[in-house]
Order: sequence, then structure tokens, then C-alpha cells
Amino acid sequence: MDENEKRIITLAREVLRLSRNTLLVNLRFLDAALSRLEPKEIAELSFATDGRVLAYDPRHVLKCYRDDRAAPVRDYLHIVMHCIFRHMFINTLVDRPAWDLACDIAVEYSISQLNLKAAAATRSGMQTKEFARLQKEVGKLTAEKLYRFFLDEKLSPAKLAALRGLFYADDHELWYMSEEEKQAQNTLSPDGEDEEQKNHGQGESEETYAEMNAAVTADGEEETGGEGDAPPIGSEEDWTKVSEQIQMDMETFSKEQGQNAGAMLQNLREVNREKYDYAEFLKRFAVRGEVMRINDDEFDYVYYTYGLRLFRKMPLVEPLEYKEVKRIREFVVAIDTSGSVEGDTVQTFVQKTWNILKQSESYFKKINLHIIQCDASIQEDAKVTSQEEFDEYIRTMKIRGLGGTDFRPVFRYVDELLNAKELRNLKGLIYFTDGRGTFPEKKPDYETAFVFLDNEDNNYDVPPWAIRLVLRREDLQG
Repeated sequence: MDENEKRIITLAREVLRLSRNTLLVNLRFLDAALSRLEPKEIAELSFATDGRVLAYDPRHVLKCYRDDRAAPVRDYLHIVMHCIFRHMFINTLVDRPAWDLACDIAVEYSISQLNLKAAAATRSGMQTKEFARLQKEVGKLTAEKLYRFFLDEKLSPAKLAALRGLFYADDHELWYMSEEEKQAQNTLSPDGEDEEQKNHGQGESEETYAEMNAAVTADGEEETGGEGDAPPIGSEEDWTKVSEQIQMDMETFSKEQGQNAGAMLQNLREVNREKYDYAEFLKRFAVRGEVMRINDDEFDYVYYTYGLRLFRKMPLVEPLEYKEVKRIREFVVAIDTSGSVEGDTVQTFVQKTWNILKQSESYFKKINLHIIQCDASIQEDAKVTSQEEFDEYIRTMKIRGLGGTDFRPVFRYVDELLNAKELRNLKGLIYFTDGRGTFPEKKPDYETAFVFLDNEDNNYDVPPWAIRLVLRREDLQG
């Protein structure tokens, strides 16, 4: 390695150090995130990360700095935000061009909303018009919403690539590499230099980041209460903890810093929101009953098999045939059929609910399901007790009502069913709605959950006695 090459590497490393320090000074809530990426020189990649390393080409860094002093700061922040939003931890079957573009737009929009002068690179001015257009089409510019939008639009790879040019800052190749491919990328020198030459002058930088990561790990162990509990630095679990901490910090202690961080908070809330398993959620509404099955907990196989061996076909003990388990016997699904309801969405929700209920471990052979449609008054009550009845209901289902929204009639009607002994073992009611209505003042004798579909603000209010569940549309698929 000649002196000129050494000087390029040293200057590039200094630019990155200054960029990182600039971000630390202006965005203190990112300190934990900025300490996690270890700089690594890889000439094939302009900028890249896999959550553990910040890969960079020294010549690319210096060229960016020469052309636009703010570009390295913005690129550094761009990469860190990919990690905070956990964009690289994705299913390998994802549509790569659409996902790459969606992630870059979400990150660049979040940076633009911070109004950070040090990161106001030239490309930010060219992005404004596209941001405005996408906001009209998509709403909140999160990677997940943008990705679904691009898939629905069915944009060609060429169109996606052209759009990405406006928001490009880093190479996403490491996101999709296997561990073996990453190892080859990170250890082989592109110029044929041996490892000692390649790492010339990097010792101080790597030692500094190793100390930082050791401190972070120590903090994590202290928080979790024991050695080995903290996830590996740069792993998805590690970035999840960092992301949740940043969100909490911005929402509470760093309000001054977070005033202009609305877009960043939107992305954090989207990626950190609790993921609901609708099937597990329905288990809250199970009731106990006896079913004909072996009770393995009370059955002693030792005596059973010993008797078979000693007396041939005569076991010493017989298996207990009855076991008490929790299964769903009676259930009420109420559907808000006010004017804003979507028929296809309602049908999908009802189908999803039935598919869960009919699983052998979820319900008794005899089930009593009431599907009630209501806007401001009861429009229909369909009683379903078998698969055949449900299939017929779905085939002929029509949305009835389409008026205002009032939740109280459903609760009054269910109380009437209970008083008439039509319902005897009701554990709960699920009310599927996409709007706001008038709630009962008194808590019912059974558990109630209001299920909403994800929208722009998710600002749904329910009474203290009710369960609030927000599902994405994809949660209802399948």
C-alpha cells in the first residue's frame, strides 16, 4: 500500500468520525445506535450495513465529501436509521426492488423531517416533490405502507430503479447475503492485498468501537440481570431494544429534540408495534368443558405397559377417558355495518374468525356462534352451529344497514339472548368496527374486545373495561 492510498484511508476514516460526532451532538437520542456499527473498508460497496458493520469505500466517502459536505452526514444517518427501523431483517422472499425503494424513501423522509442543517444534502431538495405525491397516495410514509403501495401499483423494476435514484445512499446487498457470503465479502481484500496490509492503520478505530460495544454489552447485562442475557451486538434482538429505547426517549424525555421527528416516530411506532396473534387472542374467550380424550397428565404408562407384558392383553390401569380442557363453545361476533364499512373486509374477518374457531383444539363439536350486524340498530343475527351453515352464510352474506354507529344495541340484544337462555356459556364478544360510536356505560358480564383495522393514526378509544385490538389487513389473510 503506497502513501497516497494510506492517506485516502486515513482521510475517509476522519470524515466518518466527524460525521458520527456531528450526529451525536445534534441527535443525542441516537447515541446507543451510533455506537453499534463498526467501520469496515470494503471497496466494492459505496456504503452498506448488515446491522453489525458500516462498510464503506474510502474513495466513495471522499468523493461525497468533496461534492457535498453534508452528504456523508446524511448517508451515515441514513444507514443508522435502516438499522433502527430494522429494514435488513426481512424475509428472503420479499420483492427486493420494491422493498429497497420503500426503505430508502421512509428513511430519507424521516431525515428530512428532522430539519438537521448538517444533513441537508443536495439530494434532499430534489425529493420534496416526490414526498408530497406519495403522501397523497399512501398517507404515512413508513417502509411497510410504501412497500404494499408499490406492490399494488405493480411498478416495473426499471421504474422502481429510476425512483430509487432520488433516494439512494447505500447498497443493500448485505441485507440479502447468507452468513457465508458475508464472511467472504468481509475478509477478502478486493485489491489482492494481504490481510495485514488491508488492515493497516485500522487498529485504533476497531479498538475504539470494540470498547464501545463492550460498554453497551455491559449495560445490557446489567439491565437484564445476568451475564449472557443481552443479545449479540448488531442482532435483530439488539436493534429491537435500541429501537424501543429511542422511541421511548423521543416520546418522553427528548421532546425538544423530537418536535421535528414526527416521521421518524411514525416509523418507530410501526416497526415496534405489538404483533398480535389473532388465534392466540381468541383463546381468551375459551370456556372449560369435558372432552373424550386420554388425560396424559394423570395416566401412568409404567403400570399400563407392565400389565400388558405380564398378563398379555390385560393392563393394570385403564387410561382416564375424560379431560377438562379450554375450548370455545359459545361466541358472539358483532359487525359494525355503518356507512364506512367495507364488505370484503368484513367477510374476510368473519372467515378468519371461523377458521380459528373450527380448529379441533379450539372448539367443541357443538358450537353456538351468533354473527350480529348492527349500525345504529340490530340489522341481522345469523346463528351458526356447523361448517355447512357457515359456508351457506358466507355464500349469501350481505352487509345490512350502512347507517350511523351505535354499539349499545348489540349489548342490549346479547343480554336478551342470555336472559332467554339462548346463550348459556358465553365467555366473550368481539366487535369488529372501523369507526367511533356510542359505548355502553356499564361493563357487561362477559369480556368484550373491539377489533379495529390499522389506519393512519390508530387513535381508537375504548372504555376501560373493553379490550382494544388493532389488526393489519395482512393479519386477516389466510
